[in-house]
Amino acid sequence: MKQLQTSLLLTTALFLAAASAYTQGAKSSPAASAPGTPSTPPTIASSIDREISIVEKELVEAAEAMPDDKFDFSPEKLNISGSDYKGVRTFGQQLKHVAASNYLIWSPITGEKAPDTVNDGKGPDNMTAKADIIKYLKDSFAFGHKTVATLNAANLVQPISSSSGRPTTRLFLATFAAAHAFDHYGQLVEYLRMNGIIPPASRGQ
Repeated sequence: MKQLQTSLLLTTALFLAAASAYTQGAKSSPAASAPGTPSTPPTIASSIDREISIVEKELVEAAEAMPDDKFDFSPEKLNISGSDYKGVRTFGQQLKHVAASNYLIWSPITGEKAPDTVNDGKGPDNMTAKADIIKYLKDSFAFGHKTVATLNAANLVQPISSSSGRPTTRLFLATFAAAHAFDHYGQLVEYLRMNGIIPPASRGQ
């Protein structure tokens, strides 16, 4: 009888210990402590892709906000006294330049050839319609998303050559494209405001 009681006590103690350990583990798990947290942790590729998505959204929305008949606008048309805007890109040319540059910057990451439409970073000369330019821009970002999805810890800083033949890394190219696009977004914001248009990203929610 004494042996049976001892056995029951040991079994009960082991059960309680196991239950306690399970409860503690559940409390300390990411899912339990942070409801709604994504089940998969961020990766190198997804982190850079997120940055690209941010500038893509702002550029596309800025492009859509400008009327069709203003895609040939540049500050040169305003004839501002004391300014020097002669020969600067029009609104549409800015967007085509970003798109063409996206292809040129990102293509060496995978070795895929940039399309012939890049035209030395200018984009197609005969492309002037708003819808066509926006599609060209969106397609270039789709190319970027596909390209950065191939990034990982093993290939991120391997020496490669840029489109111009200069030594570089995939990390630099992946992030430089976004930085370059943000540079031109800042210029496009001024073009919009010169036409009395508040950039969508600057409007109240």
